[in-house]
Amino acid sequence: MIDTVSRITADQVAGANASGRTPVVFIHGLWLLPSSWDRWAAVFEEAGYAPLTPGWPDDPPTVEEAKAHPEVFAHKTIAQVADHYADVIGQLKTKPVVIGHSFGGLLTQIIAGRGLAAASVAIDPAPFRGVLPLPLSALKSASPVLGNPLNRNRAIPLTYDQFRYAFANAVSEDEAKDLYKTFSVPTFPAEKTTRSHQRSRTPPTSSNSTTRASPSSRRCPIVATRSSSTMAGARSPIKRWPS
Repeated sequence: MIDTVSRITADQVAGANASGRTPVVFIHGLWLLPSSWDRWAAVFEEAGYAPLTPGWPDDPPTVEEAKAHPEVFAHKTIAQVADHYADVIGQLKTKPVVIGHSFGGLLTQIIAGRGLAAASVAIDPAPFRGVLPLPLSALKSASPVLGNPLNRNRAIPLTYDQFRYAFANAVSEDEAKDLYKTFSVPTFPAEKTTRSHQRSRTPPTSSNSTTRASPSSRRCPIVATRSSSTMAGARSPIKRWPS
């Protein structure tokens, strides 16, 4: 039986193919679900594109279900998730633009490296192999998973303070709390890939692939910086940029 997220993705693929518009595939990162891209998808649809927000394999359809059954996030490799998105993209008649944030930005670069994207935007992507040293902000944002080796096989939620630091540092306290309640879900650490799969994590060299990081290197697409929004061709989905 096809799950809800897969059904939504299939409908989005069919709609994009029927529309004749340029498809834009959004890839979410850790601690989020496809719904974190909904407002961006609406902006791109208004601009004349065909947005798609596929989930990772086995993503629950809602935050409530994700919190109730965090075990569904377990045992996913980077290569497995990348292959999943490659399968979705392979169903499109037109090569898409691919936009990803954080771990989704790393996946975006893998997809670009496979030649599956017409253009790619990686917003504050997780670093691929060989990128050292890491910024302190990146290490702090990942510390809920990386800071304890016992977390390897556990679903790790973010506390509100951790979420605010990593995802909602550019909005008010009230808005940050609302975002935390609306979007934050537990996550499992991504399992290591084999050496052969790790080679696919080499950054793409295509001129159509762009990595864009904000000054703090810790912004989220739901509260994106001006620079990342300009690169993606969209305004903030939550609030207008200050003049």
